[in-house]
Amino acid sequence: MYIPIILGSVRRDRRSLRVARFVRSLLEGRNGLETELLDLAEFDFPVMVERLRLRDDPPAGLQQFADAIAKGDAVLVVTPEYNGGYPGALKNALDYLLPEFRRKAVGIVTVSAGGFGGVNCLAQLRTVFLSMSAVPVPARFPVSRVQNAFEEDGTPEDPKYAERADEFIDEVLWFGEALRDRRARDG
Repeated sequence: MYIPIILGSVRRDRRSLRVARFVRSLLEGRNGLETELLDLAEFDFPVMVERLRLRDDPPAGLQQFADAIAKGDAVLVVTPEYNGGYPGALKNALDYLLPEFRRKAVGIVTVSAGGFGGVNCLAQLRTVFLSMSAVPVPARFPVSRVQNAFEEDGTPEDPKYAERADEFIDEVLWFGEALRDRRARDG
């Protein structure tokens, strides 16, 4: 299975990068899984004026980003909650795409500096992905007080994060595999 990870923040000194590194290391530690981190800060997409499929002049990196999503058996998103919602850079990147997410499992990892772990962001992103014909998995992995929860390299301060994350990833893999098999059967 191939599962790309979208890092949904471009902010300086973003702590969600630590969580994305952690999630990536867990995926890399599983047999039969391939992953990569799609860091929106590295892509730096301009504001979307037209979906990718309708452009003959896509911004640099957009086709690579879209191809990774389209190839994915499932997609993971790691994103902070900003002002009760999700980052504009993430919405912008998602708006470029549509068919790439069709009937694809999406696992959402939310991060916040406060004590609720980004639940507002999670609820909003689930609605967005449903509108894109993607399937947000019911399992969730919220990270509260991220500034104290992970080291720079992605090592969690509390070992229970690994247990919680493994359960979350198991669900993403279950939905990803089921939907992948059904997409293959339907052609």
